[in-house]
Amino acid sequence: MRLWSIHPKYLDRAGLVALWRESLLAQKVLREETKGYKRHPQLKRFWGHPNPVGAIANYLIAVWEESKRRGYNFDKGKIGTVAPVEKIPVTRGQLKYEFDRLCDKLKSRNIVRYRELLSIKEIECHPIFEVIEGGVEEWEATGNYRSLANKNEDFNLAEYCV
Repeated sequence: MRLWSIHPKYLDRAGLVALWRESLLAQKVLREETKGYKRHPQLKRFWGHPNPVGAIANYLIAVWEESKRRGYNFDKGKIGTVAPVEKIPVTRGQLKYEFDRLCDKLKSRNIVRYRELLSIKEIECHPIFEVIEGGVEEWEATGNYRSLANKNEDFNLAEYCV
């Protein structure tokens, strides 16, 4: 499960469809409608929110809005009740890590999209999040990336994986 902190506009078709599917699963988990995934690291931010179900509904609506902008037909009826909720903090280091991870995936899956993203200088976060200073989040499984990235703000996962 990957609930991206970066804005859904950066994802390619396959990434956006996967995000929709995984976000709907996260909604079921947060509603306690399933037994699995309750302790998944990607859900820590939502479980820690004062209104986890409302937060994931707001997360989903932004994914749905991106799908609509692209002309896709995601079913808005699958999203729970959407009401204003507090934003969830996300570190600048986490955004950079996720953006680099996406670029690394796109290198082999969608080279055209990968090249488009190379010009991005300021990474926008998903609308449910609010950017704060900091490195890669502790819950993120990164291998050596965290120590390398936290030492060098210009570090790029795509270059590291070459």
